[in-house]
Amino acid sequence: MKNLYRFSIISSLAGFLFGFDTVVISGADQQLQLFWKTSDLFHGTVIMSMALWGTVFGAIFASYPCDKWGRKKTLIIIGLLYFISALGSAFSNDPYVFSIFRLIGGFGVGASTIAGPTYISEIAPKDKRGKLVALYQFNIVFGILIAFISNYSLQNIADESWRWMLGIEAIPALIYLIGVTTIPNSPRWLIIKCGNVLLAKENYFKINRQKLNQSQIDDIINQNNENDDILFSMKFAKPILLAFLIAFFNQLSGINAFLYYAPRIFELAGLKSSSALLSSVGIGITNLVFTMIGIFLIDTIGRRKLLKIGSIGYIFSLSMVGISFLMNWVGIIIPIFLFIFIAAHAIGQGTVIWVFIAEIFPNSLRAKGQSFGCSVHWVLAALITLFMPLILSEFSNPGYIFLIFAVIMIFQYIFVIFMMPETKNISLEKLSLNLSR
Repeated sequence: MKNLYRFSIISSLAGFLFGFDTVVISGADQQLQLFWKTSDLFHGTVIMSMALWGTVFGAIFASYPCDKWGRKKTLIIIGLLYFISALGSAFSNDPYVFSIFRLIGGFGVGASTIAGPTYISEIAPKDKRGKLVALYQFNIVFGILIAFISNYSLQNIADESWRWMLGIEAIPALIYLIGVTTIPNSPRWLIIKCGNVLLAKENYFKINRQKLNQSQIDDIINQNNENDDILFSMKFAKPILLAFLIAFFNQLSGINAFLYYAPRIFELAGLKSSSALLSSVGIGITNLVFTMIGIFLIDTIGRRKLLKIGSIGYIFSLSMVGISFLMNWVGIIIPIFLFIFIAAHAIGQGTVIWVFIAEIFPNSLRAKGQSFGCSVHWVLAALITLFMPLILSEFSNPGYIFLIFAVIMIFQYIFVIFMMPETKNISLEKLSLNLSR
């Protein structure tokens, strides 16, 4: 089992770079707007949201290299994209050139949400699949925490400290690149896409120190034969709808808007600039701690219960943040409720989303299904991030925004109760049969 954990951890480091790349821009947010003297609309559209549009395209198209070249090669390409983006962003002297390199990093983020969870879900045994795939989310929040700490530490390193904030990502990207070259190809991918049963057996033994028996091979082949390669058909209407809704509710909680603009929102709550950056570090720690709790529980109490807990936490915390802003309760009270919001996200949607989407599609369509669900997630994330600076400046009070998010989370709770199936401790092949009937 040692190799299983090692390969899962290495491939999940794509999530660390995802988290770091996504949030590192928050520390440079206002510096960049002052440096290039851009309007709120240009800043949100071109500078802040460009990486997210890259993420959208990365998520849409990553299923093709995942299926054609394999999960491993795709993960290697992702590492190269992160490395190029970090160095290019740091040395940019033009907002458009800067945005191009952020776009490249976005391609890496989007592709990693397909290749990382898909690879881990295919090598993990059913009783450990939840926590192993959730390692990807753990690394996302660990990357977020390190990005917040890095931003705080580097804020006064030079006149243009944003260059250091963005450029330092090249170091973990290089470490990840070296590690990911050592992982084997997914045995399921080798059987389904390459027809190479012999190499699949070798890799399965390398991963699990157990032999891949003939009944397991037959299950994979038979399940694959029962499904065609057309994702958008009535046969797969249920997993498509489930993937759409969990991604939709994830972003309509407001999580990405908050992570991207955390220092700005803390300043609106009455904190000074340096305190806002330090509070962002606290957000990262909270996110990490509650993600660890979620990972510990996901294979015992299951995906649905975690999402129920998270939904209740969302509704309470978002409502109280909205009320606090409307009642002008500035100071420490709003950050407290925002910390509860992050905890609710971490233990619920944060832990569950990548696991759930990676489980509900058949082997032959897993990468394409993951691509669909993640594309919905990232399109919404890009739109929200694009308009957030304008919304924050135009709304007389940001409390209304948080109340809207709270109402949407009531509908997420209804979705979990009445529609979401439990997927813990069920083989991928059996899940596919259950959801595509």
